[in-house]
Amino acid sequence: MSQLDGVWAVDRISGVLPPLHGCVKRIHGSRGITEFPGLPGLPFDVQGHELHYRGPLRVLVDRLEPQDGGYLGHATMLGREFGQFRLRRLDTVDRLKAQLVRHIDEAHAMEQNVLRTLDGMIATTDDPEILDALEHHKLQTQNHADRMAQRLEAHDATPSTVKQIGGVLGALAKLPWDFVGAEKAGRNARDAYATEHLEIASYELLRRIAQKAGDEETAQAAREIIVEEHAMAKLIAENWDKFTELALLEEGITV
Repeated sequence: MSQLDGVWAVDRISGVLPPLHGCVKRIHGSRGITEFPGLPGLPFDVQGHELHYRGPLRVLVDRLEPQDGGYLGHATMLGREFGQFRLRRLDTVDRLKAQLVRHIDEAHAMEQNVLRTLDGMIATTDDPEILDALEHHKLQTQNHADRMAQRLEAHDATPSTVKQIGGVLGALAKLPWDFVGAEKAGRNARDAYATEHLEIASYELLRRIAQKAGDEETAQAAREIIVEEHAMAKLIAENWDKFTELALLEEGITV
């Protein structure tokens, strides 16, 4: 087992490095990966105390010096240093907290994306009853985003500026989201129903991670949000006949 094997938190020290909140390096043997919240991992090869990145990033090499039980890192490009960072080995508690913060951050980003989605649905909805339900849920969604931001703050973290992330947001990105053209009511209902269940799944996972991390406030927030997401999904499910009729009427079909 290499001395570098394990999970390491990365703290920025100086230079032109980007903010490194939530960044970790996972190393096993001769390989590793640098992970930023909300971004694909950056794989590298371990050569002694040097981390050589692959593919288009092969011009980047992290050079490590042992220091105080961790490592002082020198980020280099084509052999020239452009920043320094510190590696701290994460124990189980640290790693659990890092996972919790990551999931809270993803939940916050998810709600921001759903807010934009709801704006599109509201703009293309003519039925007063459906419009009222969407506008009410938009208020709930803004509250959900605010609560996740507050939970990040409680962990001395801030919402990530990166919104194109994997997980639930990756699934959301694969939905058709057709806000123009015919059959708006049916497509909006379909996509909203799918979104609600993706949100429910995300918060179910967050709730359980929060419980294991001993963060009851985040777990309780997730429970309460799940109730509201279930209520919205139920409202949609109870109105499938209406959505179908509206979708057909938008196509000029009366049956």
